[in-house]
Amino acid sequence: MTRRAATSRTAPPPHRLAVARRAALAALIAQVVLLAAPSRPASARQARHPTPPPQASVRDRIAAIRFPEMRFTPIRAEVASVRGVPVYYVEDRELPLVTLYATFRGGVRRLSRDHFAAATALPALLRTGGTTSLPPDSVDDRIESLALSMSFGQGGGGASAWVNSLSEHLEEAASLWSDMLRVPRFDSAQVEQWRGAELERVRRRGDDPGALAFGLFNHVMYGDHPVGWQMTPADLEPADLAPEKLRFVHRAIVCPDNLSVGIVGDLGRAQALQFVDRLLDGWPPCSGDLGDDPAPRIRTDPGVFVLHKAVEQSVVVLAHSSAVRQEDSPAYFASRVGNSILGASGLSSRLSAVLRTREGLAYGAASVWTAPRKHPGLVGALTRTKPDATLAAVRLLLGVVDSMRGAPPAPREVALAIDESVNGFVFNFQTPFQVVARRMALKNMELPADWTERYLAGVRQVGPEHVQQVFRRHVDPSRMTILLVGDTTRFDGSPSELGPVTVLPSPQFLPSPQREAPRSLPSAASSRHGRSRRRAAAPRRPPGPGIPAPIRAGTSTPTNVPTRACPPTAGRARSTVGRRHGGACPAAP
Repeated sequence: MTRRAATSRTAPPPHRLAVARRAALAALIAQVVLLAAPSRPASARQARHPTPPPQASVRDRIAAIRFPEMRFTPIRAEVASVRGVPVYYVEDRELPLVTLYATFRGGVRRLSRDHFAAATALPALLRTGGTTSLPPDSVDDRIESLALSMSFGQGGGGASAWVNSLSEHLEEAASLWSDMLRVPRFDSAQVEQWRGAELERVRRRGDDPGALAFGLFNHVMYGDHPVGWQMTPADLEPADLAPEKLRFVHRAIVCPDNLSVGIVGDLGRAQALQFVDRLLDGWPPCSGDLGDDPAPRIRTDPGVFVLHKAVEQSVVVLAHSSAVRQEDSPAYFASRVGNSILGASGLSSRLSAVLRTREGLAYGAASVWTAPRKHPGLVGALTRTKPDATLAAVRLLLGVVDSMRGAPPAPREVALAIDESVNGFVFNFQTPFQVVARRMALKNMELPADWTERYLAGVRQVGPEHVQQVFRRHVDPSRMTILLVGDTTRFDGSPSELGPVTVLPSPQFLPSPQREAPRSLPSAASSRHGRSRRRAAAPRRPPGPGIPAPIRAGTSTPTNVPTRACPPTAGRARSTVGRRHGGACPAAP
């Protein structure tokens, strides 16, 4: 019994034996089939698992790809006229926003020195001075409650203002903006606040050697011309900002005869023209008190001007007058390309390559070649360096400038400069507002509507021989007027080695004045907006074709009370070397 039980436990059941036999037979058949099958060719294995192609062949295949031609159609502004005022309009339904933009011909250059302070203060006081129906605090509250973005500013040749609003608030925003332009209050407390801030700015002018040098250089070159004017305490007496002077300037500049209007955003053409008609309704004409734009008499004699200032970096500015004008001519286009090669293109320019990379005397160096529309400009170079390398830096600047006359630039240099202009062409059309603002600026500068396209075509025709020719004809290092601001006790030689020397007296900067508080104290709303109001005292560009002051790359225009208003998204005011002057916003390369 026991043996039978043990035997039954060790022997597998019959059905399991059958399954095992069938599995063994299947494995044997599969092995025989595999051994009998012919071997697979190598090409078949590669087709199934291909080897990655060499990198060169991938590049060739990518290069062989053909795409359909892409055509760029720039946005075009519609142009209309309402009561004789030109209106530029682009409909843009992408966002529920509308921007209104106004430019006015006329500015500091067309007024006497007696109105210098009033004309300079006008944009800031239009923003902060209230209206005849609303005090300044109430205006601030309305701007805040409607979530408006607003700016008033000016350049030497004109003034401008813009407001950006949600479509649902457009009527209220337009009414407020219109009153600020047409019927400003010029609140006495805000006038005094601006005057105090400007006096402080004048007192601190010497704190920035660069701004001090550029202002002095413009005065040396232009003399008693608006480009050469610098604000002084004598310009800022209370009588210089009296209500009658402010209103005299306002009636002469901010008026329909000088006006152009731009409208972009979420509204139809008929609605836009109706707005302009309401804006003009009952607006008195201009007073006619603007004078002619005076032609500058730029210094022609070479010389060296020196201002001693105990600082750790010397500022070097040198330039002479240039007859090249902004116009559709080979000389103008060649001057733009040549200026880029010389020093306006940043670290890749010749000046930076020599003074920064090769000699290590300066962090950077730049060239400037202004080309106003109607008057002569300036061509030259500038840098900052350590005091004991001041004269060496001057000689290097002059030498690099002269190298542009001695031989044509390399074709690669010309190609890079042209590519910079051509590749940046698309940035002229980034937004509808930019298109409208540019078109208005072209009109105010009396340039053709297709100026940007002409510029692009013109620079493409420039060759190395054209650059050399324009430098030989219009640039002469021996004619340069040189300004040195720095610690003369540490100079690497006598400035007289460079030419006849004129020592400039050290500017006298007043101590901080002790002024009584304004008769009406600002409320909480004024305090909230005090920071933006104080920005009105920021350094200004010269009112004309002089050296920019100060020259800093990447600076931006304040939002609420800039001294120069550019439309939103149309590009902020970059105070870089070689910029053109005199318009409310840049119009062309």
